[in-house]
Amino acid sequence: MRVVLTSVFAIALAGLGAVSSVSAKQPPNKQPRCYDVEVQRPKEVKDEHKVTGTALGALAGGLLGNQVGGGSGKKVATAAGAVGGAFAGRKIQENQQNKTETVIERRCD
Repeated sequence: MRVVLTSVFAIALAGLGAVSSVSAKQPPNKQPRCYDVEVQRPKEVKDEHKVTGTALGALAGGLLGNQVGGGSGKKVATAAGAVGGAFAGRKIQENQQNKTETVIERRCD
């Protein structure tokens, strides 16, 4: 029994010596190298269906169309202005939402 314990103890010491010799060969710990990187990301879309642009465009177009013509022509101009304004407002909001933003991220090796 004593021989077995002695041999187990000797093997354990040899293993520790092997581990310490491996760790001694590794290079010293390096400090991580950190740097800033500019990254382009799409802007966050808050109004996915472009309701705000459509509604504001229709309102503005209707008000402008109401200033044109007289009688039944005024009603047609108001309706046409509202439809055209809604289309224009939707496209303007779509162009604003498709923009990207540049952010700076910190990365480390």
